[in-house]
Amino acid sequence: MNFGFLRFLLGRLILVMGALFLLPFIVAVIYREDFGLVFFIMAVVCMLCGYLISRRKPAAREFYAREGFVATSLSWILMSLIGALPFVLSGTIDSYVDALFETVSGFTTTGGSILTGVDGMLRCVQFWRCFTHWIGGMGVLVFLLAILPMADGYGMHLMRAESPGPTASKLVPKLGSTAKILYLIYILFTVLETILLALTGMPLYDCLTITFSTVGTGGFAVTNAGIGGYPISSQIIITVFMILCGVNFNAYYLLFIGHAAKVWRIEEVRYYLLIVFGAAAAITGDLVLHGYMTDLPLAFHHALFSVASISSTTGFATLDFNLWPEFSRMMLVLVTLIGACAGSTGGGFKVSRLLILIKSAANEIVFVTHRKSVRRVHMDGKGLDDQTVKSVSAYAVLYVLIFAVSAALISLNGTDFVTSLTAVGATLNNVGPGLNAVGPMGNYSAFSAFSKVVFIFDMLAGRLEILPILILFKPSTWKKNA
Repeated sequence: MNFGFLRFLLGRLILVMGALFLLPFIVAVIYREDFGLVFFIMAVVCMLCGYLISRRKPAAREFYAREGFVATSLSWILMSLIGALPFVLSGTIDSYVDALFETVSGFTTTGGSILTGVDGMLRCVQFWRCFTHWIGGMGVLVFLLAILPMADGYGMHLMRAESPGPTASKLVPKLGSTAKILYLIYILFTVLETILLALTGMPLYDCLTITFSTVGTGGFAVTNAGIGGYPISSQIIITVFMILCGVNFNAYYLLFIGHAAKVWRIEEVRYYLLIVFGAAAAITGDLVLHGYMTDLPLAFHHALFSVASISSTTGFATLDFNLWPEFSRMMLVLVTLIGACAGSTGGGFKVSRLLILIKSAANEIVFVTHRKSVRRVHMDGKGLDDQTVKSVSAYAVLYVLIFAVSAALISLNGTDFVTSLTAVGATLNNVGPGLNAVGPMGNYSAFSAFSKVVFIFDMLAGRLEILPILILFKPSTWKKNA
């Protein structure tokens, strides 16, 4: 284990965290909130500590998959521990465990909350709460790769550990340039949605905070009414950007360089859009058939918003879909488990993994009847190597095991079966709302501290794709020369 590298990287992370605290400080100055001084002090302390810790560069700059996974996990844990402090210091949340839950939910873009209301919250704290979505959406280590000179061969270990999906790839030869391109697209979406929401008459503060939650596919709102309190025009814009941010960002790079034809050849993108619009159409029919809504266009609007929100793992809601017919609720649960595309800001199991598993299973069925056949799993017309298929299968096994164990532990809380099961699904898939007590109009406040710790683990495991978190518990990981 290269402990010198870990020290250096975590130091740089603390320094960046300090710089990020300056934004809510500026918001506090604008709204004349005294708590802004606390954000400023935290910014100064973090930047000073980060500089002192990372001032001495590591003697050995080389690091490999193990260091990459450990560095990624520790970075997310550390920034969550630091990021929870404003909630406690401001008195917004009394319990540090609750504050940590809220912060991890923010950074992992889960959007589940323990707060029963947000209308009376300080603007600067509320801004920080939504801003955590934007920070975690693309990933803080991707940001560090964009600004920190690092050998591409080693930096890929960080990219693989933090980027969602079965594989991580470079858009251009240099990894640092890839990170810059990803953030450029991310910032462009942020600016564009903010402008469009402002044109609908939404206040600028709301435009910024809702945009942070949308492009980061998080789900924190800034009013108790949630997105349902905004006009239909604003909801339509949010729907579009939720869908866009659930797409692999590589597709947007292809569009940018003029290879639009290649985008539609990406199987994952095609199936993701098919799932979103197919599920929305099915739910629309169910809502109209059962008399929940009689206006067909309005029913489709709310169905598409809900499916886009759940599929992209954003977690916004315009209506309480917990009250919808059973078929519609089941469709949303299935969409929750599938999630968004790899390489997007969304969470979930990922459409690409589901496609790989289905194709692998189909090959096994053929092999049973034709023992001499040799078939490879193909994606986008290219054969996948056996290691990729194997890693997806291993991920599926770990996913099911963590889901089952977490559900069993949460059941100790005494909540009903549907609440326990969907709460685990919502946190492990970084969605936020589930059904019953954790529905779109509910929250996680009633759970015990132990249950919230389980949820915190699930949210981190889901965002970091399980392995980076599990490797922390392996003793040999921490051996210096292992």
